Amino acid sequence: MAHLYHDKKILNRVKRIQGQLNAVEKSLSSPESSCIEVLQQVAAVKGAVNGLMNQLIEQHLKEHVLKDADHVNDEEVQQFLALLQRYL
Repeated sequence: MAHLYHDKKILNRVKRIQGQLNAVEKSLSSPESSCIEVLQQVAAVKGAVNGLMNQLIEQHLKEHVLKDADHVNDEEVQQFLALLQRYL
């Protein structure tokens, strides 16, 4: 995935996830944090990682799987991407 090296959107997403994880660590270190607060932060991290996974899969499909295809069924690809987003 060398083509991702220059993708600022993906790098920014990873940096946001790092920030969210740092916030979880900080909450876990604080005696004032509630369990619900920490669980909400972890749920946000999970959603962010899932979004990153979806974006990486989509980029991979476009760059490597569909790039040289003679005929691509755009509707089928969109249905596949929607399925991935629903279950990942």
